[in-house]
Amino acid sequence: MEFDKNLLSFLSGELIDEIIKGSDLKEIPAGTEILREEQYVKVLPIVVEGLVKVYSRFEDRELLLYYIEPAQSCVMTFYASLQNTPSKVFAVTEEDSRILLIPVRYLPNWLKNYPEFNTLFYHQFNLRYTELLDTISHLLLDKMDKRLYDHLKRKMELTQGDAVRMSHSQIANELGTAREVVTRVLKKLEVDGKVVQEPDGIRIIDEW
Repeated sequence: MEFDKNLLSFLSGELIDEIIKGSDLKEIPAGTEILREEQYVKVLPIVVEGLVKVYSRFEDRELLLYYIEPAQSCVMTFYASLQNTPSKVFAVTEEDSRILLIPVRYLPNWLKNYPEFNTLFYHQFNLRYTELLDTISHLLLDKMDKRLYDHLKRKMELTQGDAVRMSHSQIANELGTAREVVTRVLKKLEVDGKVVQEPDGIRIIDEW
């Protein structure tokens, strides 16, 4: 399976060749769990195409942490692999994806011999920290209708679709709330003319 080197253009050509030689490029169907909590990490993923959801679980609820988009990796997986500790998160493909799987045994030498390899993960740490600050801001300042609207809009951007095809329960899991809350707030957003719920998904019809 061919790999586009431009995806990792911020790395040296020599390192890119090492990554391609030592890694597997896999096509993984949507809905596939590629990492679970308490699992020891054997491979580090870099998404080439598609989308991966990373989340944690508290009792019977899921809490969305972040999405891994093309040219991105997973900072939680990176940390667990370097420390040889069990994963604290779950990761599942949101859509059919192509993922570069790097065996973690290569990481210590690559980080030592190719300092620029750290660039990928410095960027990821900064990205996730910024997203965390945004999430805290939403929780403190925004009402649920704005949080839900923004979540739907972001989901459409990530999937590049014209509708969000998720159940109310799935949306509630990602927002860390109850299904009944999502159902009630979606109805309010419909009444306000912001969204419409159709058989093939939830569509945004007006800007906030």
